[in-house]
Amino acid sequence: MAICVEEDTLDDVMRQAIGQLLEAGERPDVSQTRGGNIESLGARLQLNNPRARLSRTESRRKVPTAIAELAWYLSGSDSAAAIAPWIGVYTQEAEPDGRVHGAYGPRLFGAESGAQFERVVQMLRESPGTRRAVIAIFDRNDNYGDRKENVPCTCTLQFLCRNNRLHMVTSMRSNDAVLGLPHDVFAFTMLQEVAARELDLDLGVYIHQAASFHLYDNHVSMAEAFLAEGWQATTEMPPIPRGSQAASLGGLVAAEQQIREGVRFEMLTMPAEPYWADLVRILAWETARKERDIAAMQAIAVTLVNDELREFALLT
Repeated sequence: MAICVEEDTLDDVMRQAIGQLLEAGERPDVSQTRGGNIESLGARLQLNNPRARLSRTESRRKVPTAIAELAWYLSGSDSAAAIAPWIGVYTQEAEPDGRVHGAYGPRLFGAESGAQFERVVQMLRESPGTRRAVIAIFDRNDNYGDRKENVPCTCTLQFLCRNNRLHMVTSMRSNDAVLGLPHDVFAFTMLQEVAARELDLDLGVYIHQAASFHLYDNHVSMAEAFLAEGWQATTEMPPIPRGSQAASLGGLVAAEQQIREGVRFEMLTMPAEPYWADLVRILAWETARKERDIAAMQAIAVTLVNDELREFALLT
C-alpha cells in the first residue's frame, strides 16, 4: 500500500508517514546495498504549510545541520570538506579526490549545469503558467561510471505557479524516512520560498513523492523514539522577507565558511537582512555548543532577532 499523507507541519507528516511505514511497510524480496529495510513504493507526502519545515522533537530537531547543508547547496560546492564539520557522514560519501559526486549544489546552482535554479525562476517570471520549470538533479550519467554509492536520491524539483501561489513537487528515486526526509524537506521548501519571494508570489503547498520510501532495520529504534515523543506544538519559521534574496544568500554562504574557518562570532561578516543573520547565529551557536563555550552561547542567543528562530535555536 502506497503511503499518502497530507498534514500542516513536518512533524505531523513524519508521524503519519513513519507510523504507516512501521505498520504496513513491506520488506523487499531482493537484496539491497545498504541493508535490510521496510519500504512503501510510490509514497506521497504533502506539507500544506512549508514554513512548518522544522521538527520540534528532541530526536529530529536538526536545525543547525539543516541550515549548514542548505548553505552548502547554495555555495554550489561538491567538496566533502565543506560540509563534513556539520555532517560527518559526507566523508564516507566522498570520492578519492574529496568531491561528493551526488552533491546537489553544482546541479542546482553550478554554471556547468546551466544554473538551473536561476533558470526556472526566470522561466516562471516570463511564463507563470509554465509546466516546464523543472530542475533535473539526477542525471543519466549517474547510472554510469565507477564511483561510490553516492548518487542523488532526488530526481527533480518542479515549481508551479497557480492562483498567485508557488507550489513545489519533489520527485525522489529513494528516500530515507528518518535521516533523509527532515533535511530534504527543509532545504527544498527553503528553495521554494526563496523562489516565491523572487517572483513576488505567496507560498503554496509542498509535495514530496518517493519511489522507494523506506526505513532501515538499524533505524527502527530511532523511528520509534520519534513517535514516542508525542505531539509537539505547532511552530513555523517566519516568512522570508519579500524581494530578491541574492545578497542574503551570498551572505549566509560566506558567514558559514567563516564559522568553519574558526572566525569568532563577534568578527563574522553577517548578512544585512535579520532573517538570514539569525540563521548564521544559529550556526555560530551550534559551534559554541560543540566547544562547550557557555559564555559564547549566551552572547549569541541574546542577539537572535526572531522569536520563532530563537525558540528553535535555543532548543537544538
